[in-house]
Amino acid sequence: MSYSYKYLQEFTTAIFMRMGCSEADGDAIARVLVAAELRDHASHGMIRIKEYYELWKSGRVNATPDVRVVHETPSTAVVDGDRCFGMVAGMRSMRLAIEKAASTGTGWVATRNSNHFGIAGYYAMMALEHDMVGICVTNANPLVAPTWSVSRYLGTNPLAVAVPALNEPPFVADFATTPIARGKLAVAEKKGEKVPFGYVQDAEGVPSDDPGILRRGGAMLTLGGDRLHGSHKGYCMTAVVDIFSALFSGASFGPFVPPSVAYLPVPENQEGKGTGHFFGAMRIDAFRPAAEFRAEMDEWIRTFRNAKPAKGESRVLIPGDPEREAEERYRREGIKLVPAVAEDLKAIAAELGTYFGE
Repeated sequence: MSYSYKYLQEFTTAIFMRMGCSEADGDAIARVLVAAELRDHASHGMIRIKEYYELWKSGRVNATPDVRVVHETPSTAVVDGDRCFGMVAGMRSMRLAIEKAASTGTGWVATRNSNHFGIAGYYAMMALEHDMVGICVTNANPLVAPTWSVSRYLGTNPLAVAVPALNEPPFVADFATTPIARGKLAVAEKKGEKVPFGYVQDAEGVPSDDPGILRRGGAMLTLGGDRLHGSHKGYCMTAVVDIFSALFSGASFGPFVPPSVAYLPVPENQEGKGTGHFFGAMRIDAFRPAAEFRAEMDEWIRTFRNAKPAKGESRVLIPGDPEREAEERYRREGIKLVPAVAEDLKAIAAELGTYFGE
C-alpha cells in the first residue's frame, strides 16, 4: 500500500505530539523522517519511529527539551539539545549556522546532548535556498569496528554536503562512512534478506552476511570492508566525523555515544553528553560572486554527466540524482512502506490512542 507525503507528515507529527512534543517539534521530526522516505532512504524514515518510541518510553529522550546555545562567537556556537529528539536540535543548529554565515560569511555550530537526527542531507540542503553550501556530520552509537578490531568503537558517522547550482539541480552528497547504514541492515532483516560480505562481521571478526549479527555481538565494518579494499581510509573518515561531532561540542565520542535503540544499554562510563552533530554553512559570495559560482557549478555538473559510462551502464550520476528522481516519483505515486514497518506503526498508534492507515 502507498501513502501520500501529506498523510505521513500529518500522522508522524501527531504521533510525536502524543509523546509530548510541541506541534513545531513534531512537525520538524516528521519533515526529516518523511524526507528520508521521499529520497529513497527508508532506512532513516518511518522505520525509525519504533526506535524513537521505545527510547521515549524508556525515558532516554526528552520530548519537551530546553534547546539552548551554551557558547557563542560571531561565526560559531555550541548548542545543547537537552536529550531531545535529534531533529529538534538539528533544525535549530543548522538555522543558527545559516544566520551566522549570513553575517560573517561562514557559520559553524557544534551540537551535544542530542539523539539520532535522521538523514544528514536534510540539514545540509537547508543552506541551498540561502545561496550557501551546507555541511553536516554526526556521530552515532558504536556499532562499527575500527580496521583489524572486533571492538564496536565508532558509529556509521555520515557526512553530507549540499552545493547549489544555477540551472542544474544541486549537488547533494549524503553518505555513511560505512558500506551500509545501520537502518539498511534493519530493513534487510525486516525483509528476511542477507547482506553482501564486507558489510558486517561476527563477534570474532569473521565476515558475515547476517544483517542481524549486531544483536549477537557482531560489528559493522568501515567503508572499504577490509584493509585490502581500503577500510583503513574508511576508518579515518569515520574517526574525523566523530572528532568534529563530539570534541568541538562536548558530546560523547566513539564507544561512549549512547545507543539510538532502547534494547542496548547506555555505557556505564559516560564520556561527554549524548550524541554530537556538527553543522556548517558557507556563503558563496564570501568567496566569489554567487551567480558566477553557480554558473561554473552547472558546468562542473554537465562535464561529469558527459563522462563516458562504463560497459553495461547507461549514464554517469551526479551525487543527489537518485534521491531527487526518487522524490519526484514518490510525490507522484505515493510512498510504499515495508509491511512490517506499517504493522509497527499501527501498533504504536494503537498504544497512543490513535490509528495508522489512510
